[in-house]
Amino acid sequence: MIFLLLLIIAGLIALVIYLWRPRRPSSPGTSSPTSSHQAAAPRDPFADVTDTQGDPRTLKAGDMVDFGGDRTWIRGSLRLSEGGFTWSEHFLEVQEGKRWLTVQEDPDLELALWTGRPELDLIPNAKTIEVDGISYRLSERGSASYRSEGTTGLSSHGAMDYADYEGPNGHLLAFERFDHGHWEVSTGVTVTPGSFTIYPGG
Repeated sequence: MIFLLLLIIAGLIALVIYLWRPRRPSSPGTSSPTSSHQAAAPRDPFADVTDTQGDPRTLKAGDMVDFGGDRTWIRGSLRLSEGGFTWSEHFLEVQEGKRWLTVQEDPDLELALWTGRPELDLIPNAKTIEVDGISYRLSERGSASYRSEGTTGLSSHGAMDYADYEGPNGHLLAFERFDHGHWEVSTGVTVTPGSFTIYPGG
């Protein structure tokens, strides 16, 4: 009789301990409705924003770029490599002419917006060159290999030579020669990531 009573008491104690023990935390990969790690809610990619959306280093053909109300699409990209250094040129859809955006890390993220200047009959054979009243000084030159994505007007891969010049107040001058062709001249300006918005094309 005493043994049976002790058995009943032990069972009641075990039941109380089970009912009062703390619940197990959620397993990894799950979250409660009040979790601080909830997945971000879906967002309208065309909603008004004040900061750059997306990473300029991941730009690709099909993405849309908004330069303060001037929206355009990336038609194609060049992935360039020289030694261990890599950078990208993204060609923009424009009604006439040729424009593109360069993205590189040297070591900080550097962006520049370029406009083709086919009317300029120049070659990079001087340390300083004047264009549109601006004096540019040679900063670097070299050769690189490229890989083409989307629509660029170039082969799927090849080689290019370049010469970069710098002017005051962020003004830039560049010469590029693809696959031993003629020199192409362009002028550009440095831009900051916060000056445009990226809408990924999927």
